[in-house]
Amino acid sequence: MIQSALRTYQFRLGRKAYRKTGLLGWLLCFAFLLCVVSSAFFGVKLLPTYTHDFTPFLKWQDALLALCCFISLISLVGCVLIVRFLYALRAGYRKEMLVLSDSALTVRDLSHENLSSIFWLVGTALSCFLAALAALLPEMLLGWTLQLTAPLWSVLGTVVMIMLSIAGLAIAVPSFLFVIIGLVGSISFCKKMGSPHLYGLTNQAALSIDGFVLTIIYPDAPESMIDLNSLNHEDQRLLLYLLRERWLGEQRTWNPQLGDEIEAALEAAASSVSTALV
Repeated sequence: MIQSALRTYQFRLGRKAYRKTGLLGWLLCFAFLLCVVSSAFFGVKLLPTYTHDFTPFLKWQDALLALCCFISLISLVGCVLIVRFLYALRAGYRKEMLVLSDSALTVRDLSHENLSSIFWLVGTALSCFLAALAALLPEMLLGWTLQLTAPLWSVLGTVVMIMLSIAGLAIAVPSFLFVIIGLVGSISFCKKMGSPHLYGLTNQAALSIDGFVLTIIYPDAPESMIDLNSLNHEDQRLLLYLLRERWLGEQRTWNPQLGDEIEAALEAAASSVSTALV
């Protein structure tokens, strides 16, 4: 904790939480890098194994190559997001994660849940792409029907696959749109992740402490969740005392339930310190 002028207190991310979250981040980043390298390697090996002439149907090799390229792309996006989060994590450890003044609270959301959000973003984009490829499966089978020797079966199979292809487009097009929207949205997500957000300590701010997690909700601002266990024990208690002081200074009209939640959190902090000493 660093105290500056005008009763402003700066709280840094605890060393233990910094190391644990950073290790998880690097492990996930290396896993994504492995996906990038392996899928790119497989795509390069697949490229010269078939001809690239134009056909009225979709070749399964083209679909597999597109899948390899997309896995490399989305895994690379995941790596960029993780590096951005690790940069914010270091800023929270070296500079500040939380700044408390008399009238405002500035917070960086550096929870390990951000890594889960990155993983699910990548997984959801990959699922949508796989759904789009599955919907295009009749386009791939169309080439098989053209090779049937019996004219009747060839015509019937072609007609059926064309009808299924049209129906599949109704699934493939929205799935591709979801992928594009997700990739565009990841840019904004990357910019906001771990960046400091300012919340005024007014009646508009909704603060709550549940399970030793401080949640801040403010109009026109993203919700932030701070795990108090990510702070050092001394900083935990000081932050809770300061929040109680601010709450009492507002004649208890600001978040009426917050007082009881702070007291419960202080008891939990005291018990955790006692357990650590034992």
